[in-house]
Amino acid sequence: MKFAVRFYTKTGNTEKLARAIAQELGVEALPISEPVTEAVDFLFLGNSYYAFTIDPEVRNFIQNLSKDKVGKIVNFGTAAMLNSTFKKVKAEASKLGIEMDDREFHCRGEFKGLHKGRPDQNDIQSAIEFARQFK
Repeated sequence: MKFAVRFYTKTGNTEKLARAIAQELGVEALPISEPVTEAVDFLFLGNSYYAFTIDPEVRNFIQNLSKDKVGKIVNFGTAAMLNSTFKKVKAEASKLGIEMDDREFHCRGEFKGLHKGRPDQNDIQSAIEFARQFK
């Protein structure tokens, strides 16, 4: 299996998960400013809600993906209040005919004093265990 990990973060929370997942998969975690240039079976895409939707940069990144390069997208991320961005990411990916894997990882992220210290070591370990499912 070939993997890629891309992430978008404003607070650094999702980046922590991205780095742990990438290390487990033996790849580098890169920001979404780095396009997926090689064919991969799974693209792990880290993101979060900002103003009740995915950030326009995430939407733009997905819109520029190639069905020929990405087998499936695996969603992961953090949020202080809202949960999964799965449905929003899936809606964008489906416009290109790119499938979403049903599995995803989500945990709380610290934001303005909410969920202090999250993601914590337990969250990071859970993200690593999540990534192991794909190996």
